[in-house]
Amino acid sequence: MSGEESRKSNPGAPASKSSSDDRKSSATGPVGRRIVIKSADMKDDMQKEAIDIAVAAFEKHGVEKDVAEHIKKEFDKKHGPTWHCIVGKNFGSYVTHETNHFVYFYLDQKAILLFKSG
Repeated sequence: MSGEESRKSNPGAPASKSSSDDRKSSATGPVGRRIVIKSADMKDDMQKEAIDIAVAAFEKHGVEKDVAEHIKKEFDKKHGPTWHCIVGKNFGSYVTHETNHFVYFYLDQKAILLFKSG
């Protein structure tokens, strides 16, 4: 692991971080969906792209595994390998990610964790 990586812990639903780089914001996104960024180490334009891709994935797929696969593959294609994506209502995580390549957000009631590592 290089010095450009950092670790994030997200214990499921209400994740809070003490890092000053993390931002929490809430907005109504595409098609009136509620978006809440819980933790991010990612540039704003890439965060918006992650949200847009997640919205499209939920419109196309009904199973969380398929939504996660769609998001991961889009980011692999657009931003190079290796991205990881977890989607669900209840999960914990502790991950290592490349600097500026991590976002954890809610799209309505579903949490999406997207990060690059490897």
